[in-house]
Amino acid sequence: MTHSLEPTPGNTPPLQDSERNEDSRASEFVQLLGSHQRQLVLYLTSLLHDRDAVDDVFQETMLVLWREFHSYEAGTNFTAWSCRVAYNQVRAWRKKQQRDRLQFSDEFLDAVNRELEMNADHLRRRDELLAHCLAKLPVHHRQLIQYRYSAGEAVTQIAEQTDRSIEAVYRLLSRIRRTLHECVNRQMAKEDNQ
Repeated sequence: MTHSLEPTPGNTPPLQDSERNEDSRASEFVQLLGSHQRQLVLYLTSLLHDRDAVDDVFQETMLVLWREFHSYEAGTNFTAWSCRVAYNQVRAWRKKQQRDRLQFSDEFLDAVNRELEMNADHLRRRDELLAHCLAKLPVHHRQLIQYRYSAGEAVTQIAEQTDRSIEAVYRLLSRIRRTLHECVNRQMAKEDNQ
């Protein structure tokens, strides 16, 4: 006689309160991280000079956030909490990278961190407006931005993919960046005047 470990409609054990609470906390964590992930990546990008470093520290930060999520007070500022954790992970990563020649001093990182904390709402709003302005671009311009900044492709690769010269790609990217910058500034000015 074999015993099935799979629950069947008649033998599904009821969830314990601790299991229900754990599922609820996991769901809350995933939801919060999903809605604040972009801000966390932007924060890390501001502190680190290398995309690979940002990816590594982001992964470490996510692990710590999950491990320490029990200490997060529901309803408080998740971005601020996660950025504090990320800042500590940047410092830990830097200690491991001491053999690299180009390093920012702790004083510099502290200054950047203070500046980011003071301007967090402003930067978050600019990021939201940038997403709005990106959505207004023609599809082929959005694709170019996607290739260059999301996928991290080199201009030479983009030139080959789009059948343009390297110079033409540089010029077009420059115009698109200027357009986005002006769009965000216009939107910010509108909000400031209201």
